Amino acid sequence: MKKIRLAIAGVGNCASSLVQGLEYYKGRNEGAFAGLMHARIGDWGPSDIKIVAAFDIDRRKVGKRVEEAIFAKPNCTKVFQSALPVSDIVVRMGPVLDGVAPHMADYPDDEAFRPSNEEPVDVVQTLKEAKAEVLVCYVPVGSEEAGRHYARACLEAGVAMVNCIPVFIASDPEWAEKFRHAGLPIVGDDIKSQIGATIVHRTLTRLFGDRGVPLDRTYQLNTGGNTDFLNMKALDRLKSKKVSKTESVQSQLDERLDSRNIHIGPSDYVPWQDDNKVAFIRMEGRGFGDVPLELELRLSVQDSPNSAGVVIDAVRCAKLGLERGIGGPLEAASAYYMKSPPKQMRDSVACELTDLFIRGNDTRRAVGEETSQAVAGE
Repeated sequence: MKKIRLAIAGVGNCASSLVQGLEYYKGRNEGAFAGLMHARIGDWGPSDIKIVAAFDIDRRKVGKRVEEAIFAKPNCTKVFQSALPVSDIVVRMGPVLDGVAPHMADYPDDEAFRPSNEEPVDVVQTLKEAKAEVLVCYVPVGSEEAGRHYARACLEAGVAMVNCIPVFIASDPEWAEKFRHAGLPIVGDDIKSQIGATIVHRTLTRLFGDRGVPLDRTYQLNTGGNTDFLNMKALDRLKSKKVSKTESVQSQLDERLDSRNIHIGPSDYVPWQDDNKVAFIRMEGRGFGDVPLELELRLSVQDSPNSAGVVIDAVRCAKLGLERGIGGPLEAASAYYMKSPPKQMRDSVACELTDLFIRGNDTRRAVGEETSQAVAGE
């Protein structure tokens, strides 16, 4: 069976978990696929994804084979699959653009990006030569120029896109139309984790509403020690992330909270946490008789593996879209797998429509048609 030919932009912690996972699940019984929402999508299991190209800007990764680069500093995620097959895929120098925050120069080498002096390759040509079918965008938060550079490259090279970062492409009508016109599917924007702070916060927010408890105020505070958290110490780079996470939770409310009463976003960089992300969620509402009700929750996860299984699903859905000749955002898959999709839905609705799309018996609703009826009828 033909494998899905995948390119990766940004060989950081998330890419490391993804590449390890492709090997980890190889040959395993599908009944033992812990950590995956779908053992198979279409004809493909996790190990039916093949890395054919990779781009990064760090001098410790550029020029190395992918299976070596994913373990290079400043990557610090858990190693759960150290034995990887030798490949001939070398990490190529991508465009730096706005991908490196200036303040990273003030931090130790093992914690921060160190750009290579090599000249960037032609991304479009590299994708074409590799015969890539799908590109996963993992460039750092706040990399608006870099994210759009890879989106343009996908359009020119004829490659589908999975946009895992909060640079708004699939959810931007102008960009969505470009992918639609090119006949290329896109799943975006800003990947949800499997059991992460945002999906838990969304679920609890909807639960409050469904159980008749008005939510008066809430916060979500996050700490971590990977380059993602270090990168977001620059508040100008954090802006899109805060918008993405906040709107993801607001979308589950019947009535939006005033901005004063909702605070969501990365809070601080704690180096010794490495890839461990800790979230603190507080919710204050009113129950029967307007009696106060308070909920506090602490969630601790390994940040990068927590999203890798979701990305594996999104990549396979993008490939399905390619095979079915669908251009533009896959709205159901985007709503299910991403924080900032073109159309927000309840997660139960997004799950149902995504499964319909995977089975191939209701493609229209999966790409945006009639979804309003499904949301209203939930």
